[in-house]
Amino acid sequence: MADDRWLTFDCYGTIANWNTCMLAALEPVAGAERARLLAAYHRAELALEAGPDWIPYREILAAGLRQAARREGIRLGRGDADVFVRAWPQMPVFADAGPALSALSAAGWRLAILTNCDDDLFASTRPRLPVPFDVVVTAEQVRSYKPELAHFRRFAEQTGANPANWIHVANSWVHDMLPAARMGLRSVWVDRDLTGHPAKLAERRITAMRRLPETVTDVSAVPPW
Repeated sequence: MADDRWLTFDCYGTIANWNTCMLAALEPVAGAERARLLAAYHRAELALEAGPDWIPYREILAAGLRQAARREGIRLGRGDADVFVRAWPQMPVFADAGPALSALSAAGWRLAILTNCDDDLFASTRPRLPVPFDVVVTAEQVRSYKPELAHFRRFAEQTGANPANWIHVANSWVHDMLPAARMGLRSVWVDRDLTGHPAKLAERRITAMRRLPETVTDVSAVPPW
């Protein structure tokens, strides 16, 4: 597999619409305060993922929501902390993901996912994905969370991929663009959230996947670092 051309993707936020799913899940929990609660959750999640001991992502989902609610002064009812886990199987895929991924697969790229979730959570999403993926590396498998490098290193060990034949594609600047840069990888930042982070870590920045096939062609012509 070392001679193949590889594209690795984050799944949630890049291919699957995490924010829309979780905002809808928070509607009965927090009503008009759901966006504020979700923003606080993202901050809590980062801290939990960086903790000294690995814990399953489904536990981070619940613990992060409890922490966020306390910090924002929002009262959770019985069972509300598990609302993200319950909503997970209904998570939609972005409409632009299917055509882009199909075109890239048809062009000869091999596709893989590096995701910060548990095996069973990803398994509930996999049937919704628009194309097959050759390799999937989860946080449960490596017992680590991006932006640490364990996902990337495991993928390289499994496939023999290296910066000359590997491009990383993702939405999260913190979880994906930073570690891709540390690995010396070329990358495409799918900045769906318009975060305002500097784009210089990636070879290209796009805001949707519609132009991803042509962007990947451009980036593949850029020599690796």
